[in-house]
Amino acid sequence: MKLRLISCLLVLCAGAGIMACKHDLPKPAGSLNTDTTTQVVPDTGICFERDILPVFITYCTRSGCHDAQTQPDGYNFTSYETIIAKGIVTGDAKASLIYKDIANGSMPWYPNPQLSSEQKALIARWINEGAKNGTNCTLVCDSNNISYTMGVKPLIATYCVGCHNAHTNSGNVALDNYSGVQTVALDGRLLNVTMHLQGYLIMPPTGAGLSDCQITQLKKWVAAGAPNN
Repeated sequence: MKLRLISCLLVLCAGAGIMACKHDLPKPAGSLNTDTTTQVVPDTGICFERDILPVFITYCTRSGCHDAQTQPDGYNFTSYETIIAKGIVTGDAKASLIYKDIANGSMPWYPNPQLSSEQKALIARWINEGAKNGTNCTLVCDSNNISYTMGVKPLIATYCVGCHNAHTNSGNVALDNYSGVQTVALDGRLLNVTMHLQGYLIMPPTGAGLSDCQITQLKKWVAAGAPNN
């Protein structure tokens, strides 16, 4: 997967009111945002491009952290090749320094938010299963799952919380809590930026963006009043 160098800078879109870390990556080849609006498929196993890379990009590659320019201690988390180059022991998460630092909470650095227990478990599983470079994977999505807890919150956590949280508060938007998500949902900003409407900042700013199924999922949740369900 070819990724250009990352430059993390805060960008404010007039009228959108949301800032984001812009990583300036090309959209990867594949079918991640060509899914139908109601796609339900069984777990196909860990896919690096779908499940792992977005977490590293969102939580670890802010400017001054493990981006392509800064690379503290030689750790660059912007691509498969750079992630596995150091600190990953294939097949053994417990022996992998990157995972150990994530698991014990020393990474990401404060005040950046910690990964959830689910995200930590996902990275451990990926490493234990061989840290493979899965690409062009089928996206597991159910557009009828409009539960905030089971549907919307995990989506926001994967693509948004690394920049938009109570500590970094990019663009004065914190999406690591229900109230913050509800606010941007009901005032239209959440859909405007994720649908890439003209005049609004593109969110997420890197990668393939949300799939049609994920967009439909958000639309249905917002149309239902953005409930905390």
